[in-house]
Amino acid sequence: MKLDVDVLRYLSKDDFRVLTAVEMGMRNHEIVPSELIDRIASLNFVDFLVDDGFRLTYLGYDFLAIKTLVNRGIFSAVGRQIGVGKESDIFEVANEDGTVMAMKLHRLGRVSFRAVKSKRDYLKHRSSYNWLYLSRLAALKEFAFMKIATQPSNNKIR
Repeated sequence: MKLDVDVLRYLSKDDFRVLTAVEMGMRNHEIVPSELIDRIASLNFVDFLVDDGFRLTYLGYDFLAIKTLVNRGIFSAVGRQIGVGKESDIFEVANEDGTVMAMKLHRLGRVSFRAVKSKRDYLKHRSSYNWLYLSRLAALKEFAFMKIATQPSNNKIR
């Protein structure tokens, strides 16, 4: 499903609490039971939930990430999609003063990297995994490398 950031303006705080509850529940469950979502979110909506459980998709995870980054003041606007790769989607974003940046949303397991366990060290000693969790680990690792790469070096080549 394509990211439609216009939907974000129509999501309420309760919607984000439910998404966060599903994310937290997915740490221990592949399908998060409705009762657990209700308990974590503290919204008392279990009477309205007809399914036995839910799971977060990349789209829901994207909404949570964008909301978090906006709340932290990293950026305030999401623009057009500027790139699609085999393991990520890249969007233009801008902050309050108009500085344009790029936001990379990881998509491990989409087409390639099905053998990510043998090719990457994200899992270390774990035997089971979730694609969303692997995407998060990949993003954290790439962010750490980007921070190091963009820092000015104190070592001068002689």
